[in-house]
Order: sequence, then structure tokens, then C-alpha cells
Amino acid sequence: MRKDTIVIREIELKDNPKIAQAIRSVLIEYGVPKVGTAYEDKALDCMTETYDQDKMTYFVVAKGDDILGGAGISPLDNYEGNVCELQKMYFMSEARGKGLGSQMMAKCLEFAKQSGFEQCYLETLPYMVEARKLYRKVGFESLDKPLGNTGHYSCTEWMIKDL
Repeated sequence: MRKDTIVIREIELKDNPKIAQAIRSVLIEYGVPKVGTAYEDKALDCMTETYDQDKMTYFVVAKGDDILGGAGISPLDNYEGNVCELQKMYFMSEARGKGLGSQMMAKCLEFAKQSGFEQCYLETLPYMVEARKLYRKVGFESLDKPLGNTGHYSCTEWMIKDL
């Protein structure tokens, strides 16, 4: 595979520091609060281990040895029901505008369906306009209030999609 080829693949242990750095840099770029968001999640520094569980996965956008972003699926925390959450979907500027978001969504939602989830939930921020456009394009609809308790109280946009 060429060094400049961008692929979406499952996370590997060697990716942990790179995905943590990528996510934090995107959050800083967008001026996201460091509390009540993914920025302060302990899982950011051990993503491979965090997602190495039943009905969970995390995919990265890789270009050679560089990690340009990622997204994951996990059962929704503190919620009774067969609902998963799309988690930590962030792309560095180099990976945006290339159709990778749509490819990543397809991969994540396919994993969610195969894992037997009935709905997929996500939380985002009002000023992440491009992300919200993508979510709507693939069928997510806005909710009036959050589901479960993810601990991301600074995220004030909630969306759900039937699988």
C-alpha cells in the first residue's frame, strides 16, 4: 500500500497516542470546552483497550503511519434499551471534504447493525456544522433531550437514528 493512501481500519495498540492527539487537536481547533466533552475522557489515552469489548469497536482513518481521525460504536452508557452510541468521531482538517465521513458512518452503522443494536445515538456541539450535516444526510434526527448519561454535559445537540 502506498504511503499516501488513506484507509479506514480497526484501531491497533500503536495508534493510541496518535488518535488521542488527533482528537484533542480537533477539539482545540473548534474551541471545544475541555470539560464535559471527549477532551477529558480517560479513554482517549487507551482507545484500543477501551473498545476491545463485546459490541464495541473503534475505527481510525490512517494515512501511512499517521492517524487523521476516527469514530467508534459502543453501547449507550446508563441507558436501558438496545441503543448504541456513535462516539469520538473526529477528523483532522487533512481528512475532511474527501468523503471519508460518509465511509466512516457506513462502517460504524454496519457494525452497529451486525451487533444487534436497534438505534444509534450521538451527541455533538451546535457549531460542528459539517458533522451535523453528515449525520442528517445518513438519517439521524434531532432529539429534545439527551439519552443515557455519557458525562458530556457540554454537548447540547442530541441525535438518533433507527438501524
